[in-house]
Amino acid sequence: MIIPWLGVGFAEARSRCRLLRRALSVVMALCWLAWAALAWWTAPRQAGPEQLDRDLAAGRIVTFVRADGWDQQGGFWGRRPEPRYDSQGWMMIWSLPDGRVRYADLGVLSTDEPRSADRDEARLAQVASSWRVDGASADRLADAAALLAGALALAWLGLLIGGPAPQAGSRWFWFWIGLLPFGAGLLGWLLREQWHAEVPAGRNRQSGWAGFGWGLLGGLVLSLAVLGLRALFGGIVIPGG
Repeated sequence: MIIPWLGVGFAEARSRCRLLRRALSVVMALCWLAWAALAWWTAPRQAGPEQLDRDLAAGRIVTFVRADGWDQQGGFWGRRPEPRYDSQGWMMIWSLPDGRVRYADLGVLSTDEPRSADRDEARLAQVASSWRVDGASADRLADAAALLAGALALAWLGLLIGGPAPQAGSRWFWFWIGLLPFGAGLLGWLLREQWHAEVPAGRNRQSGWAGFGWGLLGGLVLSLAVLGLRALFGGIVIPGG
């Protein structure tokens, strides 16, 4: 009597663990959607000097900064690029009350002869604050997106390392796939290993080297796809620094 009872208990425990993993995967997918919306909304969008004038005249500018491009070093798919601060940089970056970020090429500041760009900065300083001020909507939303991305990364690593062995590929395979931009690898892992784990895998699981190669190829394809979509639809629809 004890052995059948143990068998039923183990079956129930496995079923509960499976349901728990499914529920967690649904939560992770919803968190990814929330991150994607926040990251898209707060991503820098290029505008012209005339847009800066319109936003300034309408009183829509919350924060601003001069910069010499964007700092992409050390970032990951959940982090918004930060400006390379330069008081005489060619780029003016500003944020709006709804959390959006815009930037425009105003040219490098010159100390020899005053220009309209100098006057614009003086006007900005009267109505707006410097970059990364506590409480600015753009910063709060960008920080929320980064927090969601960090929580997703930790949950994914925890399930990958501590969960049951994957079927389609080894743990190293999914580790490299998980590094794809925009969380694409995370979505692939959720789809294949969590929602369709009962689907029979191939004769051999994909190795870590295969994951490394597919990760490189996938990163290249995603980068080219983003460039193509940005060329078709413009930086308003496909933003980026």
